[in-house]
Amino acid sequence: MSTYKSDYYFDLPEHLIAQHPLPDRSASRLLCLDRNSGAVNHAQFTDLLELVRPNDLLVFNNTKVIPARMYGQKPTGGQLEILVERIVSSQQALVHMRSSRSPKPGSMVEIFSKDRSGVAGEVSVLGREGALFLVEARDEAITALIERCGHMPLPPYIERAEEQADLERYQTVYAKKEGAVAAPTAGLHFTPEILRALKDKGVEFAEVTLHVGAGTFQPVKEDDIRAHTMHTEWFEVADEVVKLVEETKQRGGRVIAVGTTSVRSLESASLNGRLQSMRGDTEIFIYPGYEFKTVDALITNFHLPESTLIMLVSALADRESVLAAYDEAVRHEYRFFSYGDAMFIA
Repeated sequence: MSTYKSDYYFDLPEHLIAQHPLPDRSASRLLCLDRNSGAVNHAQFTDLLELVRPNDLLVFNNTKVIPARMYGQKPTGGQLEILVERIVSSQQALVHMRSSRSPKPGSMVEIFSKDRSGVAGEVSVLGREGALFLVEARDEAITALIERCGHMPLPPYIERAEEQADLERYQTVYAKKEGAVAAPTAGLHFTPEILRALKDKGVEFAEVTLHVGAGTFQPVKEDDIRAHTMHTEWFEVADEVVKLVEETKQRGGRVIAVGTTSVRSLESASLNGRLQSMRGDTEIFIYPGYEFKTVDALITNFHLPESTLIMLVSALADRESVLAAYDEAVRHEYRFFSYGDAMFIA
């Protein structure tokens, strides 16, 4: 078992980091990795219709990205950027703040309008919780302020300003429950037409919820990954999902997680050895040596070198096979990360 961060490094040319989505969601390429043999095949995302079998169960994360990035100024006039991590009550949220100096507890921060032409709201800084700030919207719901002033929180490796198209494209077509500050990107490839075709083929669907936090981009700092403190995210697995998973297993179908966030949800609710309905916070850290209890296969995007997500993928297929597949993807110039191409590991 590889427990050193450097064991999950790979060379990635910068030009392969996708800065924009393709015009058509489903036009992405699909690299298929056999988790048992390590064999790699090249396909298109639409080939998923042939790769997924009748009686399989696709498990989607139905979280919806909120416009979580806001801009404002402190009482001193200093500019700052706010990234909402989690809404904790009708008026309060835990946020990241980036500025030259952190605002003091008790201070009021003015929030700019979307076009930054003027002040459109205010939040009071109540205090700190670790690296996060607890803020409270003044005279309105925090969600109303976010909706009025917020921007789509594109990942840090997308080095451009938000565009109008991102409002739709950095969101899955099945997004329902607001609360994520990053998209469950494996789902970005699905279109209503593909979903219909899969249903017509006899594939079953289930939905979990995991509100993806900004911590998903948090780097692993410790050389020994076992010392890494995983970020916390809220998730829910309902009774109906448990029932569908049990029925799938009984008929010999596969439980296919759409995205690492669906994996985290299902496996967090399976820590006692068997999937059960559950809701709450998860800090599960999946890396090689972990024994999967529910997930049989995975649809996922390509992940950052030395990230917790490539470690999760390397637990489902072995690390050497995953890194060999990534090298193959680089050689064939697949597009990487959120707006990039996809993998099917089965």
